[in-house]
Amino acid sequence: MVAAGLGCRRGVPAAAVLALLRACAAEAGSTPGLLAVPDFKRDEPGLDEAARRLGLTLLRVPNDQLRAQQPRCVTRSARVEDAVGLPSVAEACALAALGPQARLLLPRRAADGVTCAFALLEATP
Repeated sequence: MVAAGLGCRRGVPAAAVLALLRACAAEAGSTPGLLAVPDFKRDEPGLDEAARRLGLTLLRVPNDQLRAQQPRCVTRSARVEDAVGLPSVAEACALAALGPQARLLLPRRAADGVTCAFALLEATP
């Protein structure tokens, strides 16, 4: 299972979200089965619309779960930390969505006001 974690600036359009998701999927060689976003972005229609267009579940990740994932994140932003209180959003969302056994498949990528990271949970035999 692959999860895409997303972050964005306020008002970002679904087209920007979709473009970055497609670029990340191509780079990772895998498509996500769900999208995970921070709960504090629940009012961003571009995220909801992107999930709807792709037919994917949109998981809203609470701040406490995002905070718990920070030690596992490899990309940090002082600007984002100043804005939302967390240095890594997209990576934390992806990891939180799949649980403690997940690993980053693709660290944060950013374009046009959107950030995206992929996490992978490999099936156990």
